[in-house]
Amino acid sequence: MDIVSALFVENINLRQVPGPSTRIDLSGIMFSLPAPNPPPVTIAPHLVVLVRCRPNEPGQAVLEVSFKDEAGEEVARNASPFTVDPGKFTYRLVRGELTFPDYTTIEAHCRIDRGDWTVVPLTLIPPAD
Repeated sequence: MDIVSALFVENINLRQVPGPSTRIDLSGIMFSLPAPNPPPVTIAPHLVVLVRCRPNEPGQAVLEVSFKDEAGEEVARNASPFTVDPGKFTYRLVRGELTFPDYTTIEAHCRIDRGDWTVVPLTLIPPAD
């Protein structure tokens, strides 16, 4: 299996189109967000991981997400088994509670079954005046 994409988002919607085929609408894709109040602050952003399963693969795997601070220290972790039909796509929604001690970046390191890591940054920025 492969990670096709991993993104922090505000919303995800699925819709059917003729074929049959499914469309995934992602909105509010973000790589940074303003702090709701001065740090330290805890937020729980949604991370969407899109996964593809080849027709010859078994369709069962474990998605591991390790959230790391700028020093490389793990600040949160999620590991969850999932199933997808061979030859199909699926998505996993991961919601980690992340504490930002300051205006800094936390990276989501994502992988399937000890495969290669896909890294997605999320930077906390000061609120707009």
